[in-house]
Amino acid sequence: MSVAIRVIPCLDVDAGRVVKGVNFAGLRDAGDPVELARRYNDAGADELTFLDVTASSADRETTYEVVRHTAEEVFIPLTVGGGVRAAEDVDRLLRNGADKASINTAAVNRPEVINEITQRFGSQVLVLSLDARRTDDPTIASGYEVTTHGGRTGTGMCAVAWAKEAAERGVGEILLNSIDADGTKDGFDLEMIRAVRAEVSVPLIASGGAGKPEDFPPAIEAGADAVLAASIFHFGPKDMIAKVKQAIREAGYPVR
Repeated sequence: MSVAIRVIPCLDVDAGRVVKGVNFAGLRDAGDPVELARRYNDAGADELTFLDVTASSADRETTYEVVRHTAEEVFIPLTVGGGVRAAEDVDRLLRNGADKASINTAAVNRPEVINEITQRFGSQVLVLSLDARRTDDPTIASGYEVTTHGGRTGTGMCAVAWAKEAAERGVGEILLNSIDADGTKDGFDLEMIRAVRAEVSVPLIASGGAGKPEDFPPAIEAGADAVLAASIFHFGPKDMIAKVKQAIREAGYPVR
């Protein structure tokens, strides 16, 4: 692996504030998104992901004003998701300073929107945000079910099959988030990362479960090209990004 592993803090935003919970529930305030974005930019983050966590469930638009202010403060790629339903939403995000758009619920509801967006803007601008949880449903071959609306709604869809279809439709990368591991700080769901990596070749961003720097290299070994986290950066020491990069470097993987 010669391409540098990307370390990506995630800003989950609700009503203009960064929040963080466990298993997508029990959200608590983590600060001002613009202030945190500036801090992570200065601390050496490779990218930032900004997710308006209630945009789909509340059926409202992404907070464009917060996106614009955040983009003005950072000089690293900014991915924005939440409430993206059509190519016009992506266009508006890009005009407000986003480098990439993330889509979840709308793509599950109408997969053709992936084709429409990537044909207009190119694959590099679209990230599939895939929130998956373990299931005993015998009809879901991988044992991982796709969820929508911030993990609140099951779909009956196989997460691995959906990742493969989305990649074939043109998404540039996949943000794979484990609902079960989210906020637990018990480590990434390595089985899920391996299962998706076996079926797709697009870049894979692992998310959900990071609690310490040592949790990150196993996710990369399992197949992740980038690692994303929230709690460990929001509530940990200010040099946590450097600590994570050091752990990745010491495990033998290239980092910026």
